[in-house]
Amino acid sequence: MKIINWQESGADTKNKILARGTWNDKKDVTSTVANIITRVRAEGDPALLYYTKTYDGVDLNSIVVNCKNIKTTIKEAIDYAYKRIRRFHELQIPQTINCNFGGVEAWKSWFPIDSVGLYVPGGTAPLVSTLLMLAIPAKMAGCNNIVCVTPPDRNGTINPAILYAAQLCDIEQVYSIGGAQAIAALAYGTQTVPKVDKIFGPGNKYVTEAKLQVSKDPFGAALDMPAGPSEVLVIATENVNPQLIAADLLAQAEHDEDAVVICITTSNQLATKINTAVKEQLKSLKRKDIINKSLEHSYIIIAKDLYEAFEISNTYAPEHLILNIEDAENYIKLIRNAGSVFLGQWSAEALGDYASGPSHVLPTYGYAKNYGGLGVENFMKAITFQKVSKEGLLELAPTVEVLANFEGLDAHQMSVSIRRLLLEGDV
Repeated sequence: MKIINWQESGADTKNKILARGTWNDKKDVTSTVANIITRVRAEGDPALLYYTKTYDGVDLNSIVVNCKNIKTTIKEAIDYAYKRIRRFHELQIPQTINCNFGGVEAWKSWFPIDSVGLYVPGGTAPLVSTLLMLAIPAKMAGCNNIVCVTPPDRNGTINPAILYAAQLCDIEQVYSIGGAQAIAALAYGTQTVPKVDKIFGPGNKYVTEAKLQVSKDPFGAALDMPAGPSEVLVIATENVNPQLIAADLLAQAEHDEDAVVICITTSNQLATKINTAVKEQLKSLKRKDIINKSLEHSYIIIAKDLYEAFEISNTYAPEHLILNIEDAENYIKLIRNAGSVFLGQWSAEALGDYASGPSHVLPTYGYAKNYGGLGVENFMKAITFQKVSKEGLLELAPTVEVLANFEGLDAHQMSVSIRRLLLEGDV
């Protein structure tokens, strides 16, 4: 990892770090994804089978997966994670709110999105945890039609752990497809895959680009949030354990070659110790090739004080923010932008990836400035209701008539005035 002093760095260096490199420079990705979407819309299932053979190297006869009576060696771990995640999400179900004021009764109620698609990455690792993070809130929201897609492995199969998690979450529709073609299938439907209204789940740049493209099409499907590669930012003071910080950085770096990990500290000495610990711990890890690629564009930043550290973090708006600081709760007020925050040295980010409760589907690439992590409410939409009494109409009418007249919308004014005059006996 590169160690840089923020005070001594020029604007170009700072901007390069905050801009997260060139992951979004993707003209070739945009055109490739557009072609995939066009072909899937035109051909349906045959296009899905073609792209599965082309990109996944698997020649499938069917993309339908059976989730009945699946056995897995990690059943107990999945069961435990399911209970923890479900318990946290049960508390998120939004409630109806009511307001009664001056003859107007207004309320806001929540309804499930009828049909949703869940994208569970396969790629270099079968992410059973992602299925739990997506399926549990979808079920809590009450979505009627839940469709799951996940890419097959080189043998053309889906990992039993993912299928067991789907069974546990009562997800009956699972399809063996991945990549941009899976997003296109969810957005427009095929002979086998039903069309959905909204698509959820992380993925690589092709998946992300596909979600963006179909969300711009009124005949496509909405997306949960825009995203980029996984990332973590750790803020640490000089009296903490560098081994723990190194472990958190490596845990995030092993996700993907494009993953970005950053540590901000006020201590030159700690920065050196962290860098040394990263190199030592890396030696024993299986995914060191992926991690090394990630570390090429990752940094340890030396800030003049914690206030500058938090300013850098808020500007960066990380997906995961770890405060490895004594009495970390005292610094919450300094946080403005982050996907999910982990407080104190025992709050390993990996706990949140699997079983602590909150979703690990989070905004990345700076989108934490205007998006939050996934929750039950993302699988629902709110509808407002209004019921106006005679008294309410008479109270509101003068204000609405003046404002409508001011805006030059005389039909608006008339629709209120005709009711007021009727109640006053002048019509």
